[in-house]
Amino acid sequence: ERAGVGNIYLDRNRRARGDSIVTFLFRYIPPLTNTLLSLLPYPLPLIFLHRYMDIPVISRLYFTGAFLTTAGCALDLISPFSLYFNFDLIFHQGQLWRLITTYLFFGMFSIDFLFHMYFLVRYCRMLEEGDFRGRTAHFVMMILFGVTFMTAVAPFVSVHFLGSSLSFMMVYVWGRRNEDMRMSFLGVFTFNAPYLPWVMLAFSMLLGHSVTIDAIGILVGHTYYFLEYVFPAVAEIRGWKTKKILEPPRVLHWICGTYQEAVHLHQD
Repeated sequence: ERAGVGNIYLDRNRRARGDSIVTFLFRYIPPLTNTLLSLLPYPLPLIFLHRYMDIPVISRLYFTGAFLTTAGCALDLISPFSLYFNFDLIFHQGQLWRLITTYLFFGMFSIDFLFHMYFLVRYCRMLEEGDFRGRTAHFVMMILFGVTFMTAVAPFVSVHFLGSSLSFMMVYVWGRRNEDMRMSFLGVFTFNAPYLPWVMLAFSMLLGHSVTIDAIGILVGHTYYFLEYVFPAVAEIRGWKTKKILEPPRVLHWICGTYQEAVHLHQD
């Protein structure tokens, strides 16, 4: 009887503290559910917000743009037909926004969309937090290089949305910069990170999907990797005057907050 009175008192206290009705009702579900709920230090919306704010700024902006674009299409606020890449509509009719929206639309809300968002956030974030830590302007420069290159290639191939190609480029660059990392594909076999884009390309072929989008990402990613990491080393060895081709301009450093004035030391 005392236990029953104690339980009622506990329930009243929970309600008085403003706990959600869901938490109150789950008390009558098996004890395992209560244990799981007790492990959550904050409400779920706050957890998601905390995870969202933990994403680096450039990756967060890209993810937000892609999510809002898809949400707009799902709510019929915008049409996918006004987003895709079309050379005539862009350069002959002045619909310049398509140069941006073609990289933001990854399809309607579905398992495929979640898969693309996972790869986008994961590898974009690991690049920004890893090789480009403290080099935000260089990271933006990489994205601008990929967007420019892919936009130049798009008129010659029948590709309307290039967001997957851009994320594939990031996967390629991340893999080349983490050559010793071991990865597993579906738990069947393991391989080093540089082979990840090729494994994904082969998997797409096995599923009967077009590999054009993946191939564009690999091509642009390899070109960027050569110009950013291989060419400077070769130029340094051979004593060439130009050693950095993809050096961000000062205005981009200023926008990204990485601009530093040159410091001249004078000896007395």
